[in-house]
Amino acid sequence: MLPSDRKGKPDEAVSLIAAEDPDYVIKAYPEDIIAFIIFWSLAAVVFLQFFTRYVLNDSMAWTEEIARYLLIWVTFVGGAIAIRRGTHIGVEVMLHFLPPGPVRVFRLVIDVISVGFIALLCWFAIQITERMQIQTMMVIDVPMSVVYGGVTFGCFLMLFRSLGMFWANARRRWHPDPDKVDLVID
Repeated sequence: MLPSDRKGKPDEAVSLIAAEDPDYVIKAYPEDIIAFIIFWSLAAVVFLQFFTRYVLNDSMAWTEEIARYLLIWVTFVGGAIAIRRGTHIGVEVMLHFLPPGPVRVFRLVIDVISVGFIALLCWFAIQITERMQIQTMMVIDVPMSVVYGGVTFGCFLMLFRSLGMFWANARRRWHPDPDKVDLVID
């Protein structure tokens, strides 16, 4: 029925249900893009390993080792993503039972320990990357420091995101983040 066919009725929407889609903004962070590339490289290497082993019946020797190293890299870069999103596992039961004053102090202590631990992790990652320069991978003649360099890179990404979270929490004086009250994992 067209609006002109209705007699004596004002022009109204014919549908009884009006659905509005919210505008979603997808932000592309560098660690998201890096993790995406590493993940799909890992998928391609694992598929190549599967194909050569079970279809061609002649497995490529390097695929298993490279897949292992790509998995290590995506883990550490993914750690930076989890820090940025605030989705690392944590025990928050104390935050729900303490009054607001001690909760703020508790959040400060958690942030200081987190930044300190990740900074220490960065220092150890640099140390092991330098020491692994003389050792090579098993199948490919590439130094193991390349593998540990990816770990170091992920650790510094985590430190960068952790310092950003520390700064944001300090600006709010360690009050809860109003944007993350109802955390939705996308």
